[in-house]
Amino acid sequence: MNGRLEMTYRKQATSTVGAAVTRFLLVAAVALLAVAPAIAQESQLQEKMSAVTQIAAANKQRLHQYQWIELTQMTLDGDQKPATQNLCRYAPDGSVQKTPLGAPPPPPSGGRLKERIIEKKKAEMEQYMASVKAVLSLYVPPDPQALGQAYQAGKVTLQPGGGVVNLIFANYAQPGDKMTLTFNAAAHAITSLSVDTYFDQTKDVVTLQVQMATLPDGTNYVQQTVLNATAKKLVVTTTSSSFQLINQ
Repeated sequence: MNGRLEMTYRKQATSTVGAAVTRFLLVAAVALLAVAPAIAQESQLQEKMSAVTQIAAANKQRLHQYQWIELTQMTLDGDQKPATQNLCRYAPDGSVQKTPLGAPPPPPSGGRLKERIIEKKKAEMEQYMASVKAVLSLYVPPDPQALGQAYQAGKVTLQPGGGVVNLIFANYAQPGDKMTLTFNAAAHAITSLSVDTYFDQTKDVVTLQVQMATLPDGTNYVQQTVLNATAKKLVVTTTSSSFQLINQ
């Protein structure tokens, strides 16, 4: 009698353990199925980020061999200002040297009071344009070190889309900003950037659209930027062209 009871107890225990193992395996399988896509996406993100940072670094180095012409067109409160042209090239310290092209603008006509008003407005605009350039420099051209730091900080997400992928950077250069970098893996090139950011205050909203292009030697460069500062009713379009190797 005791033997039969012991055997029955063993069967029940074995059955209970078997059920527990089965449940554990099912839970593990479900968890693996849930995690697998995230692991695959992280692997793809790492692959694309590696390619983008390498391209950005190579472009930065190659562009130091070139000079080009930069055309800047500005519209303020619907009033289009005279366009300016500069011959650009990189200085040894990595900054861009700009030499004005064309004749300087004529001096303002009118009395001394009008001249002072014009000079004051010009100084204010120059100060504001310095802020514009400072904001532009945070995003354009794409900086390989900043891109890598954003990835390491977990600020990048991947959005596949056909033949291209969008790398979305949150809090990239300023708290609350957003930059979307479009990468064409087949062409091995960054094709565009889209930025939502601001100047000194978050209410001073700025959007930036950047179109990239490729030179014959494969160098990826910023062809055009369109900056829209809504609060100031300012639109600044900058176009780069006529690239030439400096040693030619």
